[in-house]
Amino acid sequence: MLSEFENDECEFHVTLPSRTTLTRGKKQAMTNQLGEGLGGSMIACVDADYDYLIQGHTPYSKAVLDNPYILHTYAYAIENYQCYAPSLHDVCVMSTLNDRQVFDFETYFLQYSRIVYTLFVWSVWLYRRQLYKDMPLTSFCNTVSIEKLNLFNPEPALENLRHRVNRKVSWLQQQYPQAKSSFKSLKEELLTLGVTPDTTYLFIQGHHIMENVAMAVLDPVCTILRRQREKEIKVLAGRQKQHMDNELASYQHSQCPINQMLRRNTSFKSCPLYSLLRKDIKKLLGIQEDEEYK
Repeated sequence: MLSEFENDECEFHVTLPSRTTLTRGKKQAMTNQLGEGLGGSMIACVDADYDYLIQGHTPYSKAVLDNPYILHTYAYAIENYQCYAPSLHDVCVMSTLNDRQVFDFETYFLQYSRIVYTLFVWSVWLYRRQLYKDMPLTSFCNTVSIEKLNLFNPEPALENLRHRVNRKVSWLQQQYPQAKSSFKSLKEELLTLGVTPDTTYLFIQGHHIMENVAMAVLDPVCTILRRQREKEIKVLAGRQKQHMDNELASYQHSQCPINQMLRRNTSFKSCPLYSLLRKDIKKLLGIQEDEEYK
């Protein structure tokens, strides 16, 4: 993300946040003691987690929002960007070298987001009030996992997800009947921060989205695409077995595992949240919004 802003006068060097230990992570980066700490030529780049959505209700959230030398992702983490739905078809193409469209990733993530949206707002509501023990992040992620998904008929898996989410929402409504008015106002506030029923997946724990939602469809999609490509090679080779074997071996060597390709994905620059991050970088560097940076 930072590399596009490098030129003869500006460059970035990535380092661990401590000279004396290998400790890393958000807390260490935000409180590092390298030199004089954050400021001047030193910045911290961190995942937003819930700190962006909590909007200053905790000391760390306040620091993430108020310190100009802390850049955060707006999305929960970098993994959410890497799972940006409009980019996933291209990730499959790069992994399998087959550009056929066999699954609608955007519709899948749209449906997923709409199903989990209300429960996600409850999660933020609880974290803002430090009541997260009633639904810890691990519990929330377990509830919103995709289970036993059939690529050609995803509705049963989504219906199962809907059932689990609705049951948890009903329980929370019973636990906190007084939350009705504040819950509604939180929904409205989150809308201004970019959290809509259609984009919820961008704000849920990144590792969960990558491992339990994205990979649930990417693995079978890539399996289908590879089989299609191998079948094409066999048909085109006809009875020339040696030629077929050579082409199949070449194809297998040129593939890349989908999980590795997903972690290399940088085709998320059209994501609206990414534009917010770019604005923060430009502000830090003193670049006007209407300026082209070269």
